[in-house]
Amino acid sequence: MLPTNSAPRPSASRLGDFTADRRLLELTAYALLIGVMSAFVAWALAWLIGAITNLVYYHRLSSALVSPAANRLGAWAVLVPVAGGLVVGLMARFGSEKIRGHGIPEAMEAILVGESRMEPRIAVLKPISSAISIGTGGPFGAEGPIIMTGGAFGSLFAQALHLTAAERKTLLVAGASGGMAAIFGTPVAAVMIAVELLLFEWKPRSFIPVAAAAAVAAALRPLLLGPGPLFPVVPHAAPGWGVLGWSLAAGLAAGLGSAGLTGLVYGFEDLFGRLRFHFMWWPAIGGLAIGVGGLLYPRALGVGYDTIGDLLDGRLVGTFLLGLLVTKALIWAIALGSGTSGGVLAPLLIMGGALGALGAHWLHAGDVGLWAMITMAAMMGGTMRSPFTALVFVLELTHDVAVLPALLVACVAADVVTVLLMKRSILTEKVARHGHHVTREYIVSPLQTLLVGQVMDRSAPTLPAGSTVAALSDRLAAGDPVLVRHHAWLLVDPSGALAGILTRGDLLRGLQAGDGAERAVTEFGTREIEVTYPDELLQTAVEKMAARRVGRLPVVSRTEPGRIEGYLGRTGLIEAWVRRLHEEEERETGVVATSYRLWRRRMRRLLPSTPRTAS
Repeated sequence: MLPTNSAPRPSASRLGDFTADRRLLELTAYALLIGVMSAFVAWALAWLIGAITNLVYYHRLSSALVSPAANRLGAWAVLVPVAGGLVVGLMARFGSEKIRGHGIPEAMEAILVGESRMEPRIAVLKPISSAISIGTGGPFGAEGPIIMTGGAFGSLFAQALHLTAAERKTLLVAGASGGMAAIFGTPVAAVMIAVELLLFEWKPRSFIPVAAAAAVAAALRPLLLGPGPLFPVVPHAAPGWGVLGWSLAAGLAAGLGSAGLTGLVYGFEDLFGRLRFHFMWWPAIGGLAIGVGGLLYPRALGVGYDTIGDLLDGRLVGTFLLGLLVTKALIWAIALGSGTSGGVLAPLLIMGGALGALGAHWLHAGDVGLWAMITMAAMMGGTMRSPFTALVFVLELTHDVAVLPALLVACVAADVVTVLLMKRSILTEKVARHGHHVTREYIVSPLQTLLVGQVMDRSAPTLPAGSTVAALSDRLAAGDPVLVRHHAWLLVDPSGALAGILTRGDLLRGLQAGDGAERAVTEFGTREIEVTYPDELLQTAVEKMAARRVGRLPVVSRTEPGRIEGYLGRTGLIEAWVRRLHEEEERETGVVATSYRLWRRRMRRLLPSTPRTAS
């Protein structure tokens, strides 16, 4: 039953757009502190990566972020990532297995099934293992480790306070977003990745503290890691129709590449899973692949920020791009599949940029740097299925705002391809392999839009409070239609006011009592009951049911609490979802379809039927 005209109207003073309260201010204050903390964590991770790279490849003491490509170790360079992989494997074996992997899936898993609790050792082991992996040539980015590490510090901070699991989640994500904002100087993209990947909700309670942490971490970045965009470029002109058209093609190509890369990573993970020896040794095997790839294309090693800058400036061209793309993809997929520690964003930017720079020679609009930028964003957005994060991320990295329309077209096109081709992204596949399902579609539940009065049963099943157990049992045995179709009945006093509720279990208890059959039903029913109101949200009513662990609620007047307005049971809740299902699946006949059907019917009447000839 879905009454419309008689449905109650919600009170404007009672219901609002959001459910935030003053706790929001307290959480925001905590998030500001976590933003400061995560900025220093990002600085420490960058310092550690630079120190290890300089030490193992150039035998000098320095913390500057440099590429391993210019090393003079010769063939001995192959052993550097092998040694790094061996150390990471030992840390995973004897420290914590949770340091293995990208970083973002592990943060998602902690939020989904771990009540946003992270262990203190993760906050120490994850950045160290990632710095060792990247510093010894691993073709990874620092964003996954910093998200995991920043999230761990945010979680530890939250665990020291008196907070709910949902509030801990907010502070965990605040730490993750703050770290990303500090390491890349991309506060808006850091908030977007929180919304698209980590929060699993869109509420001021979580969005505002996360934004505050990202903003304060980005404000500290110039003091810790330097000012300005990470990859400044010469601004491009606003794209015309030609560039937008080719951006669509580039986005589709990047989407296919995203699907291929995801399959490649998990294909190698499956191969490693078939090995008969302990996973501790797998990162060393991945390191061997990295070392061999580094001999062929040294610029495929490490974070590759210098390579990203050269791609955006159009300085890398020719067959070198193809070799870089293939080598980077293979060693990155093998290393990730081996379970070592490292992120995915920077490698996706390099592979996407190389793809765009390669395709620029066949496109008759824009320059090489423009197409590198467009496909960087598309590859990242398609692989992570976070198109808006990718779009904003590239804008903040380059400050080239005029390219926004082309980035939008390419990122959405890549997202369309991967959504249709793959059930899960490179991030959620890892979570799924651990036995957990992630839904990336955020919708407004009908429980949050419908009122109790719109779905309640208006013919509430009532019984006089003075009825005997035997009389009720006889009515049920006779098949009374009002009583049979319900599992609980509302008890009313002589004036018709609500006096309690009786369930079938209560009735059975009364029948089993020695003299229970002749006693009043009120002696076995519940007198102190939870109620709901016609103008109350279904969500609120469901929360009352869950808190009391009951399956139905009496609906009473808000002004006259004893007057029964209806009855809300499971059928009413299902009715809300039936309405939602109707909106999703029932297709109405449009004007065009109706006109065509009428035209065909008229033609059949006007044209004589042609008899079939025997063959």
